[in-house]
Amino acid sequence: MNKTNKTYILIFSGLAIAVNLVLGTVVKMIGIPLLFLDTVGTIFTAAVFGPLYGAMTGGLTNVIQGVISGPKIIPFAFVNIAVGLVVGFVAKRWKFNFSTAIITGLILAIVAPLIGTPIATYVYGGITGDFNDVIFTWLVQSGQKIFTAAFIPRVTSNLVDKIASCLIVSFLIQRLPSKYFKGVKHGQI
Repeated sequence: MNKTNKTYILIFSGLAIAVNLVLGTVVKMIGIPLLFLDTVGTIFTAAVFGPLYGAMTGGLTNVIQGVISGPKIIPFAFVNIAVGLVVGFVAKRWKFNFSTAIITGLILAIVAPLIGTPIATYVYGGITGDFNDVIFTWLVQSGQKIFTAAFIPRVTSNLVDKIASCLIVSFLIQRLPSKYFKGVKHGQI
């Protein structure tokens, strides 16, 4: 990879971090339940440039968001890193089209909560300040263990969010002019 390509990828990754921050903030402000869209930039970077750049974009998103709005989001960087790795490895193997996006979204809907739930329960006691807290509280009140009560709403919201995010990225990749990806084989750098 030459220096120009590396610079292009780093600029692209920086823009993807901004996309994560802006979409995540707007969706949170609007209060759309079951949707976050805070990994669209991570998924896009991973699908185009591979797992390492996707993981870097994901991890830095959470660190920067933590600096901007408070450190509570920083431990969840592991979730965003995993999203970048999973999507990047999938995109290395298969073209990131509509069906691949749905399958990847389903995989992420399980992987993300498997990583995020222990963070939410052990670091924050299960309450993280989003829509999932309503279901979490109800499940705890109905006798569920804290881990189960934190995991179920995360899987539910991630089914919607991660599939939607992957489909958005698939749509964008298929419709962006090829000149932006000249010399780039999806997920292969």
